Amino acid sequence: MSGPLEGVRVVELAGLGPAPMTGMMLADMGAEVICVERAARRPPLQRRDVSFRGKRSIALNLKDPRGIEALLRLLDTADVLLEGYRPGVAERLGFGPEVCHGRNPRLVYGRMTGWGQDGPLAKAAGHDINYIALAGALHAIGRPDEKPAVPLNLLGDMGGGGMLLAFGVVCALFEARGSGQGQVVDAAMIDGVAQMMWMFPGLQAVGAWDLERRGVNLLDGGAHFYDTYETADGKSVAVGAIEPQFYAELLVRLGLDAASLPPQDDPAGWPELKAKLAEVFRTKPRDEWCALLEGTDACVAPVLSWNEAPRHPQHQARGTFIEIDGVVQHAPAPRFSRTVPARPEGMRAPGGDGEALLEALGYSSSELAELSDAGVLQRPDR
Repeated sequence: MSGPLEGVRVVELAGLGPAPMTGMMLADMGAEVICVERAARRPPLQRRDVSFRGKRSIALNLKDPRGIEALLRLLDTADVLLEGYRPGVAERLGFGPEVCHGRNPRLVYGRMTGWGQDGPLAKAAGHDINYIALAGALHAIGRPDEKPAVPLNLLGDMGGGGMLLAFGVVCALFEARGSGQGQVVDAAMIDGVAQMMWMFPGLQAVGAWDLERRGVNLLDGGAHFYDTYETADGKSVAVGAIEPQFYAELLVRLGLDAASLPPQDDPAGWPELKAKLAEVFRTKPRDEWCALLEGTDACVAPVLSWNEAPRHPQHQARGTFIEIDGVVQHAPAPRFSRTVPARPEGMRAPGGDGEALLEALGYSSSELAELSDAGVLQRPDR
């Protein structure tokens, strides 16, 4: 077996960020993912794009009716379509859900947008920072008395976007196996980010979180036992000693007497305790602290850069990172005990599988030549 999704065919309309991530996740799990690219040449920022790994590629001009017909014939053979256009664009181009389901009723039609397929903002432009702002997440991130901190585009694009769409697609695939009917999966980043905030409204309801203030709560850097600290060499460690027994272990290993300190769970004492921990952590370089604390119940880890992370023994033991085409990147996840995914293949040349894919659909040599000469089917840029 090459993964739990072996035998599933996915057509992904090339784009940026979330939908390509979904395609990569499905390909990592053994699905055949065919990326429909706009041209047989990628822009500079995408020439080493990890999300292309393990995917086949065809370059079609979707502004030409012959390109649309080729896409529709490809979708006739597919289980899943992934698209990240603004609402209405696919319909205008001629491959909206009604058209596709009229030809292939089992097709799972995955749609990835920031705002969703409906609502007053549906057709507005936006990016990750806008979506997490509207969903209430950005307001909660940062230090007190400062503007919200700008995180990486992990919450909206990836967690609330790509992973949400992947989950929705797999759910719809599972249902289609029984019903024989596909459906539209409307994955919106604002929905996904709101879902990822699930924990905090309940905490606020019992008085354990203040969603109007940031940097003063248990898990947002307000607590001294859940924060990062600078070390003597200018690097940092991350401390997450929440439970009393873990906090007690931290204090012992730092040489601090709990009896002489304010109580752990009294927010009034957190600023004083944070200053004390900051003072202690500045006395040794990061790696010395890790030798003393890492792997214990003190819940301390080094803050590693992306380039440092693959060298950590835990990642090396698990094979968390692999190298493909000279780029160090994540291995397929999660792990499976029986249907183990194969190591992903490298990036294909854009458009490199086009002729083979269309031949399999019944296109003749003369038809392929005609499409190529007309610029509808584009060959790899040599």
